[in-house]
Amino acid sequence: MALKATIFKADLQIADMDRHYYASHALTLARHPSETDERMMVRVLAFARHAHEYLTFAKGISEADEPDVWQKDLTGAIDLWIDVGLPDEKRILKASGRANQVVIYTYGGHGANLWWAAISSKLARLKNLTVINLPLPVTQALGKLAQRNMQLSCTIEDGAIWLSGDAETVAVEFVVLQAPA
Repeated sequence: MALKATIFKADLQIADMDRHYYASHALTLARHPSETDERMMVRVLAFARHAHEYLTFAKGISEADEPDVWQKDLTGAIDLWIDVGLPDEKRILKASGRANQVVIYTYGGHGANLWWAAISSKLARLKNLTVINLPLPVTQALGKLAQRNMQLSCTIEDGAIWLSGDAETVAVEFVVLQAPA
């Protein structure tokens, strides 16, 4: 018998002073059986950081041809492709050809560093790719915010990000490994 996705609900309040974006999003997250709370919350963080009225969660893990989060324009063209984890080179190259902008959120400590060391030279030529590494303590703290029904608020100011749950606030630090020139 196949395991089914676990459904999480999140009421996400976003105050992004850097982009002057202030909105509330009622999110429904399907956590794949192989996905951890940590990975799911990195998806939520990515959504909050890039929030837009057309930004949606895609099938991600469940579908090879879709990212974790994406934004399409009214014609169906992909404006933004967001993947979480350590995708392979072919997936990133394909995404870069299909989307105007590709953002990869890596995490996992030493494993993410090894992945980047092995793949970075092959991706350096991509002009629409941003790679962001989240430190292990940050993603572990994000994972602790996960609940089946969540009230979350995200504040972004001067590049700093705070994601708050019911009882805890996580100051999100990250390192940009690659950004468009």
